[in-house]
Amino acid sequence: MTLTPVLTAHWDDKDSYTIGGYMRHGGYTAFKKAFAQGPDDIISLVKDSGLRGRGGAGFPTGLKWSFVPQNDGKPHYLVVNADESEPGACKDIPLMLANPHALIEGIIIASFAMRANHAFIYLRGEVPHVFRRVNAAIREAYTAGYLGKNIMGSGFNLDVVLHAGAGAYICGEETALLDSLEGRRGQPRLKPPFPAVAGLYASPSCVNNVETIANIPHIVNNGVDWFRSFGTEKSPGFKLFAVSGHVNRPGIYEAPLGITMRELLEHAGGVRNGHSVKFWLPGGSSVPMLTPDLLDTPLTYEDIAAAGSMLGTGTPMVFDETTSVVRAVAGWLAFYKHESCGKCTPCREGTYWISDLLHRLEEGHGTESDLEKVVELCGQIAGRSFCALGDAAATPFPAALKHFRDEFVQATTTPANDTFNPLAATVFAGATR
Repeated sequence: MTLTPVLTAHWDDKDSYTIGGYMRHGGYTAFKKAFAQGPDDIISLVKDSGLRGRGGAGFPTGLKWSFVPQNDGKPHYLVVNADESEPGACKDIPLMLANPHALIEGIIIASFAMRANHAFIYLRGEVPHVFRRVNAAIREAYTAGYLGKNIMGSGFNLDVVLHAGAGAYICGEETALLDSLEGRRGQPRLKPPFPAVAGLYASPSCVNNVETIANIPHIVNNGVDWFRSFGTEKSPGFKLFAVSGHVNRPGIYEAPLGITMRELLEHAGGVRNGHSVKFWLPGGSSVPMLTPDLLDTPLTYEDIAAAGSMLGTGTPMVFDETTSVVRAVAGWLAFYKHESCGKCTPCREGTYWISDLLHRLEEGHGTESDLEKVVELCGQIAGRSFCALGDAAATPFPAALKHFRDEFVQATTTPANDTFNPLAATVFAGATR
C-alpha cells in the first residue's frame, strides 16, 4: 500500500509554516466554505466522513461535537490537546512545527460548528520552539482577519489562546487538562458530568487532538466521498504513523488506515540490518505488545482490537531480538509510576508496587511468585482508576508475560540485559514522509 501525503504534503516547503506557504496550497479556503454551509451542516459533514479521534481513543469526531448542547445560553469552548506525551508518540509536535496553520483553520471550523467563541491550544511546555512557531502562526491569522471579531464579515467571533502546560503526562487526559488549563493541579475529574456538558469553566466544551482538528479543512474542501476513499469502512481516512525503534528510517509516514505493519516497515527501511522483529507496539507504550506473526494485521481500530491490542495514537514501536522484554516493561512502568497524579489509590499504590516488583525481576532478585503478584496487581488497577493512566500501567505486563513467560522466569535468577534502552525508541532522527 502506497503512502498518501495529505497533512504532510508540503512539509518539505521552506515556508510551509507561514501563512503565505499555507495559502499557496489552498489554505484558508475551507473555513469560508464552512461559514457558507452553517454549523449544523458542518457537524453532519464530519459525522458522515467517519473521522475518528486521532489522540488514541478513536471516538467519532462528529458525534463528539454533537454532544455539545446548543442554544443553552452558556459560552462554549474548544480545547485542542497538544500535550503529546505518550512514550513513542511523535506526530503532533512535527505537525505543529511544519504546518501550524492547518491546525488553526481546523480550529476555526470546529469552533464555528460548535458555536464556540474561544479556543485553547494546550501545548507541552518542554517544546518552546513549537510554542514560538504556533504563536507566530496565531498572530499571522489575527493579522489576516481570520481570527478575532466578525471574521471576514461573517458575524462570527473567535479568539485562540496558546497555553503552555507544565509537562505532566496526566494532562493528556482531557479532564486533567481542563483542570490544568483553569490553573489547578492537573488531576482527572470524576465523570459524569462529561466535558461536553460541564467542561472548561463548568461550560460545554470539546477536547480534540491536534491531528484530528488538522483533518477538518481537508474534509470540508474535498468532501465525504473523498475522505472515505482512504482507509476502511469503519476506520476511514489517513493517519500519521510515527514509526520508531529498531528500524532503518524512523520517522513519520502518512498512509491510509488499513495499511499493515509489514508494509509500514518496508517504508521505514525494514528492521535494522542483521536483526528481526521480536515484538512491536501499534500505538505507544500503553497498548499490549504484539508478536511478529501479526505484522500483516491491518492498522485499523477494529483489526488491531481483534488482534488483542489497540491502535492508540498510531505510533508503532518496533523492537528486535536484542531487547529484553523484562527491561522494556520495567522501563515503561517506571514512567507510569512517576507520572501518576496520585489522586486515586489503585493507580497511586499499584504503579508503585508493580514497578518495584519488575525492578526486582530486572535485577535478577525476583521469584516466580512475583509474576503472579504483578498479574494480580494489574487486575486490581485496570478499570478501577479515575482515568486511563491506571489502565495504561496495567496493560504492558500481562501481554508481555503471555508472549514471553520464559524470559520473565529466567529473569528471576539472571539480571536482564540487552543492548538497547527501550525509552530511546522515542527519539527520532527526523520526520520522513
